[in-house]
Amino acid sequence: MSLISRQFTAHYRRDDHKPQSVKDHLLKVRQLAEHYAKALKVSHIAGLAGMLHDVGKYTDAFQNYLYMVVFYPEEAPRRGSVDHASAGGKLLFEILHNANHKDVYSIILAEIVGNVIISHHSYLYDFLDPDLGSPYLKRVTKKEEDLPGYAKAVKIFYREIMSYDDLHNYIQAAVHELKLYIKNNPGNIMEKLTLLIRFIFSCLIDADRTNTREFEENNPISLPVERKILFQRYYRSLLNYLNKLNADQTSFSTINVLREKMSLQCDQFAENVPGTYTLSIPTGGGKTLASLRYALKHAQKYNKKQIIYVVPYTTIIEQNAQVIRQVLKDDEHILEHHSNLVIEDEQDSEMDEGKLSVREKLELAKDNWDCPIILTTMVQFLDTFYKRSSRDIRRLHHLTQAVIIFDEVQKVPIHCITLFNQSLNFLKTFGQSTILLCTATQPALDFVKHRLEVSSDGEIVGNLGHVSEAFRRVEIIDKSYHKTFNNEQLADFINQCLQKINSMLVILNTRTVVRNLYRILKDRVQPINLFHLSTSMCAAHRDKILSEIKECLKNGDKVICISTQLIEAGVDVSFECVIRSLAGLDSIAQAAGRCNRNGEYDGLRKVYIIDHSEEKLASPALKAIREGKSVTKKLLADLHRDPSKYEGNILSKSAMDWYFKNYFSLMRDELDFNVKQPQSTMVHLLYDDQNTGYAKAYSESYHHRLPLCLVSSLRTAADKFYVIKNATTSVIVPYGKGKEIIAQLSSERSIEDLGNILKRAQHYSVNMYEQEKIRLSQAKQLSFYLEGQIIVLNEASYSDEYGLDVEGESKHDPYVY
Repeated sequence: MSLISRQFTAHYRRDDHKPQSVKDHLLKVRQLAEHYAKALKVSHIAGLAGMLHDVGKYTDAFQNYLYMVVFYPEEAPRRGSVDHASAGGKLLFEILHNANHKDVYSIILAEIVGNVIISHHSYLYDFLDPDLGSPYLKRVTKKEEDLPGYAKAVKIFYREIMSYDDLHNYIQAAVHELKLYIKNNPGNIMEKLTLLIRFIFSCLIDADRTNTREFEENNPISLPVERKILFQRYYRSLLNYLNKLNADQTSFSTINVLREKMSLQCDQFAENVPGTYTLSIPTGGGKTLASLRYALKHAQKYNKKQIIYVVPYTTIIEQNAQVIRQVLKDDEHILEHHSNLVIEDEQDSEMDEGKLSVREKLELAKDNWDCPIILTTMVQFLDTFYKRSSRDIRRLHHLTQAVIIFDEVQKVPIHCITLFNQSLNFLKTFGQSTILLCTATQPALDFVKHRLEVSSDGEIVGNLGHVSEAFRRVEIIDKSYHKTFNNEQLADFINQCLQKINSMLVILNTRTVVRNLYRILKDRVQPINLFHLSTSMCAAHRDKILSEIKECLKNGDKVICISTQLIEAGVDVSFECVIRSLAGLDSIAQAAGRCNRNGEYDGLRKVYIIDHSEEKLASPALKAIREGKSVTKKLLADLHRDPSKYEGNILSKSAMDWYFKNYFSLMRDELDFNVKQPQSTMVHLLYDDQNTGYAKAYSESYHHRLPLCLVSSLRTAADKFYVIKNATTSVIVPYGKGKEIIAQLSSERSIEDLGNILKRAQHYSVNMYEQEKIRLSQAKQLSFYLEGQIIVLNEASYSDEYGLDVEGESKHDPYVY
């Protein structure tokens, strides 16, 4: 049909078909993008992307397409068949990227913003891909016949949004920002530019979807609460809570006095300028509240907008969130973000129908981390920077002007070390964020080739050696030196130990041996309270088990807990004795932190190190555990030969430093994230220049340089990125209130309702490995909700004893005996 109205429409609201004009949408997205980019002082760069991203909607082709999709859907062209995303990128390329234009900064600006624009319904394009093609260049050099109405659309843009002269002035302001961004900070220029592209993309994606949601719900997004006032209130609440603790008579123990001293050091250190700092409080030293005290005071003094906790395991999120809510007396402004429950769709994602699909509602409802206090996982943090997902990268700009606390930072996966360091350096140097690395076992991230830029004199706790010795509550006993244990032998040893003690924690390296040992002990130790913990259980399930364990410990009951390593970092629980299967020294130290945690047992309690013969660690995916184990073995052998070495303590700082330096040296070929197809590393894919990698191969093949300044393979790298080697899929499980949540998925829901349901569902979800997903699907144990976007596990495959139960075993057995 022909275009009837001269009103150029960006969207039609689903309820009443009211149109939002292209002009209104572009100007509002520009305004939001400019606001989001203030932290990096690149508001004009982001604003340029905002006001040009939908220039292609000023064409008759798009307007006819949109009208048909809304009012005559049966006769409408194929969804997404009209390319409106290329126009803005093409316009910038034509203005700035030509033979007459010699300013390299203008050319780089065209490539950065142009890529962001053409990608705003999918993901960033490769400037140069492994096949030596340029998907970016192909999009921005489309001919008029491939973009019908392009020239007319540009004229309308100049008339409705900004004149040619005004656009030229705006572009020059953006060029000036880019020059300052590059010149004022040292370092690899390609690394800086690649991270800047991701940041600008985040600003555009969030601005576009925020404005679309605002229009769709006919309800302006509420203004955020004044953060500084909120943090002042939180700080007062925390001090009141700490004062009450310190007034208690039991607070005068040596450990409690030291805890208060370290907490006060955090308060005083918060006055220091933003930077990257370490907080090496020993296990059980009150790290959560001490780091919160630092963050709240520092955020007030330096006007930080958010406090973000990043932890390795969801168990720590649950525990820390509970503590923080209890202290601050606030639920509304504390967000837990565990995992992504929505299935990712890698296809281009248009939102142009009059009635939003369920997938589109879920996309708009995806939380963008616009919250004063956020608790999330290392997986979510790294996915935000590097995964191919517009839903994840949307959050990236919220990591700026923040205090970011990495709890148990030693758990960064070895293949992500370089990428992790680069992202933190970017957030500190450009994003005005303060980074706090919290752990009793600092992993020497400034030792590796692509080092983390830790501030000088950056350790908050003074006299670490004295503090560590004062917190010494355990004796490490190495039983791995002369023998190995299988599960039968380990069960016998556990029974021997239980003749003298009441509580024991056993931590093994794989879920299989954990489950098998649990089965053996079920037959041998009744009626002792026996517990099994695993990542196969949803968060709510683990929380219930941990609560029951703590109750047993409090009552002095006989109790055994068999667990994977999920319990060893940050979980506030204390056993009389711990057995730890040989692993990296950091894991052993963290396991020791679950023994005599508060000094409640007399004298030094025993932590046994064993070598488990049934753990299968040969898989390439378990290389980090295997190599960590081998380095620890060398340390133990050193101490057997010379008991005075490492200050006579395998958990000393000198031992930990030696461990990490040797471990990183042993794993140095893994640190840059190796990629098999194509044969490369993630660092090369992202940060190569014209003289290296695929750009060099291009020059050799075609006898001329690629006519671009930027050559990074952004989409290829994102496709190859993972934090956990074996891909997992989140599934909602029918445990406890999870059944109610599943029932709610069956009815029509608003965007806001879906967002709230997804937040609650995180406590009732687990991650399936691909092989588990296939087996459960073949057994018809998976159901799909919301047009296939959400997966739900059937009740027969979730056990009160084991959690996700692919084998269908012991569904009705209680988990406490």
